[in-house]
Amino acid sequence: MSIPKLSPEERSKALQKAQQIRSQRMEVRNQLKAGKLTLSDILANPENEVYAKMRVKYLLESLPQIGKITAQKIMTEIGIDEARRVQGLGNRQKTQLLERLS
Repeated sequence: MSIPKLSPEERSKALQKAQQIRSQRMEVRNQLKAGKLTLSDILANPENEVYAKMRVKYLLESLPQIGKITAQKIMTEIGIDEARRVQGLGNRQKTQLLERLS
């Protein structure tokens, strides 16, 4: 599959959208760290474009008192691949994450 050819205008729009999504994800991570947003809020809203494409690894690392090592340990125990995104989590994985982090 080849990369589609975009006009300069289309490319500019795509870059702006990507930057906007990255900014929104950063805000979500900050809200998680501050306790204003919870893991259950995110997992209950999988159709949200910002949440759905976040990597589970970064989501867990954004939770208070969970660092890289703890996040990796939790993901390994539950059986979540390091590259998995929130939209790709199964019901069992979501339930186990909520049970483990509640």
